[in-house]
Amino acid sequence: MLLAHPVALRNLTEQYEALRALHAENGTGEARPRMEDVAHMLCVSTGTRDIDAALVAARHRLPGARAEDDPLLTT
Repeated sequence: MLLAHPVALRNLTEQYEALRALHAENGTGEARPRMEDVAHMLCVSTGTRDIDAALVAARHRLPGARAEDDPLLTT
């Protein structure tokens, strides 16, 4: 399986987090379509099927990532 470059993963992760915050703050559907597009790109780029798994996988591919920094893996 081809994997996305860490720079692309960082960009997608940052975009998704910014759009999620915007959507939560405004409560409107304005950011939702773009957020869904970025979520899909993250899933495809990481070989996962849902956004939570995609974010974990993307973060683990970033430089300096450590398993003990991920709260989902240390509980």
